[in-house]
Amino acid sequence: MAVILCRQCLPRGWLCRCNSDSSLSPASSPGVPWRCCPSDPALVLCCRRARQGCGRHYRAAICAELKKPLTIEEVAPRPVGPHEVRVDVHFCGINFADILVCRGQYQEKPHLPFTPGLEFSGTVLETGTHVSTVKEGDRVMGMRNFNCMAEECITDQKDLWQIPEKVSLQEAAVLPISYGTAIFALEHRAHTQPGEVVLVTAAAGATGLAVIDVATNVLRAKVIAAAGSDEKCKLVLQRGAQSSVNYNQGSLKDAVRKLVGEGGVNVAIDMVGGDIFLEALRSLAWEGRIVVVGFAGGNIASVPANLLLLKNVSALGLFYGQYKERKFPVFSKSLSSLLQYCQQGCIQPYVGMVFKLEEVGGGPWSCVCADQDCLSPALTQRARKEAYG
Repeated sequence: MAVILCRQCLPRGWLCRCNSDSSLSPASSPGVPWRCCPSDPALVLCCRRARQGCGRHYRAAICAELKKPLTIEEVAPRPVGPHEVRVDVHFCGINFADILVCRGQYQEKPHLPFTPGLEFSGTVLETGTHVSTVKEGDRVMGMRNFNCMAEECITDQKDLWQIPEKVSLQEAAVLPISYGTAIFALEHRAHTQPGEVVLVTAAAGATGLAVIDVATNVLRAKVIAAAGSDEKCKLVLQRGAQSSVNYNQGSLKDAVRKLVGEGGVNVAIDMVGGDIFLEALRSLAWEGRIVVVGFAGGNIASVPANLLLLKNVSALGLFYGQYKERKFPVFSKSLSSLLQYCQQGCIQPYVGMVFKLEEVGGGPWSCVCADQDCLSPALTQRARKEAYG
């Protein structure tokens, strides 16, 4: 299930605090939003397009201490670099990685304080002198290493993709992480073919639902979706899975065998780990492929090598974010393809909940997203009043 964090609507110009005599400089912390603490602040009306004078501030979610609630603070912008773009963030995806990094349990550990958020959509506010791919006012989707859960963010132009006309900002914001992971797991790693049977675990989570969508509607495969409750099994069937399995009601392997017989499934996409991974592995057909995407269940299983040999199966890993660094052309092409699939109506991203930015500090999204079947992106947005009140 995908979740949305929406921002309260602010007018084009709004009140912010500044001090023309302040010696503080946003350039002193280029990687982290700069927190403004003027000694004698004046209340000034600033327009978004103003680039001179006191400047304008924006709100961001700040993680100042691990395992503690986030705070929403006013921060001051830094100048954009020659190849950088300032984006007015409308939606920012909240993913399981955001939960982990705020607990200090993620493989990447930003220096405190930091702003979480990996994926976003919005409109271009300002471009650097050497930017040629986008211009002010363009609708864009982006992915970067955190700092997106704010009203604005600055990113390199290569990290942005223009959003086609028929794709909404809300839809675009959930594409980079969950759908990007899904298409890489299915196409690039497992080489899924039309008509093959795909088993996906944690299927009611954001990535699981994306796997169902891509496998069914793009690759024309058949999907068995495994989830942890009857309610979630009902959702995955509504989203296009041909069959569902509640793995809290018995053996996953036995349930899969009842659905497909002794032959097994051609592809398994596992995000749970532990015993669920082992049962998915044992459910593979001859020359089947299992792709390890994550360990939401908390346990990392050891792979029994004899199973790989006896059925000629392949166990593959997917660290999706590494493709952005190591094989950027492949990474970029996949996101462009997803936008086109969305434009054509082939895929339909599912959003289950919407939160406002100021609610992020209270943590309801962390409860939603921490469920292993609900590794859900949420989105920070400058919400439109007519849409969200």
